[in-house]
Amino acid sequence: MFSKSFTAALFALSVAGSVSATCTRSYTVKAGDICDSISAANNVSTYQLATVNFGHIDPECSNLLIGDNICLGHEGQDCTSTYVVKLDDTCEQISAITGVNTTTLYLNNPQINAGCTNIYVGEVLCTASSLQAPPPPVGADIPAATIPATATPAPPSTKPTPAPAPAAPAPAAPAPQDNNDEDDDDLPFCDEL
Repeated sequence: MFSKSFTAALFALSVAGSVSATCTRSYTVKAGDICDSISAANNVSTYQLATVNFGHIDPECSNLLIGDNICLGHEGQDCTSTYVVKLDDTCEQISAITGVNTTTLYLNNPQINAGCTNIYVGEVLCTASSLQAPPPPVGADIPAATIPATATPAPPSTKPTPAPAPAAPAPAAPAPQDNNDEDDDDLPFCDEL
């Protein structure tokens, strides 16, 4: 899913004429695909996939159709070195792991905010050592946040939920003791049994 401001920024890009760029790689959508899974499997950043398919893929990435052909990269602007964000990653850690300086990381992923607080698990980032991602839209603001693409939630389970086990009965209270020996005269003693 892409944020609304991300979509608005990409609209400016399409108006600027980048849409007519030559597509050098493409992908045919399969059942179960989401934008981030396509990006991860094909070494294309989340930003690049959104940019080169602006107007074709909606901001929520909910209109992917099985068999649909989408572009992965444009000639001269196709970053194929990528990194999939993991839990607790920071831009500095990603930079160290991939060997790309943070300036280049930010230039190839202009959707990342200055504090690197809007990356999310599963987002695919361009980690090329030189500027390879499509340029940001001219005269438009790059969004400060990206909303993660998510798969359709699994349907609720059709298995019946077992009923909770009945609570164990409370132990019976002991019978009150009668310390009055006067009315026990008619009872036998233990040794008389």
